[in-house]
Amino acid sequence: MTRALSTKATSLRALDARGFTLIELMVVVAVIAILAAIAYPSYQDSVRKSRRAQVKADMVEIAQRYERFHTINNTYVGFWQSAFGAANAQVPSPSTAGAALAYRITNAEAVNTFTLTAAPQGTQVKDTRCGTLGLSNTGAKTKTGSGTVADCW
Repeated sequence: MTRALSTKATSLRALDARGFTLIELMVVVAVIAILAAIAYPSYQDSVRKSRRAQVKADMVEIAQRYERFHTINNTYVGFWQSAFGAANAQVPSPSTAGAALAYRITNAEAVNTFTLTAAPQGTQVKDTRCGTLGLSNTGAKTKTGSGTVADCW
């Protein structure tokens, strides 16, 4: 008889050890939620920084193309239209087809000057640290956000 009770107790313990309790599952869910709450904003910030880096590279490339145009033509006027099809065209950044639009690059050009402006679009508008970025023919870099020019450029 003791053997029967002992076998029964062993089999009950085996049944108990097979699964997880609801409390254990809730603890795991809570830990995952806390990790996600910490990681997701950090991830979003990294995405904004990478999009900002892309638009800065695009602006520098356009500025270099402006300078080549100026070297040949002795004026900046006409570059934007020849490069992008219209004098007031807005250039998307990134320019890759299918990529989410992060910035629109616009220009202001005169005979001896140009200024490029990159206005944030979509979710990039949440980048309040840098906001709208600017680059001139002299290499002067600007921003409209709360961060410093050194942080943004």
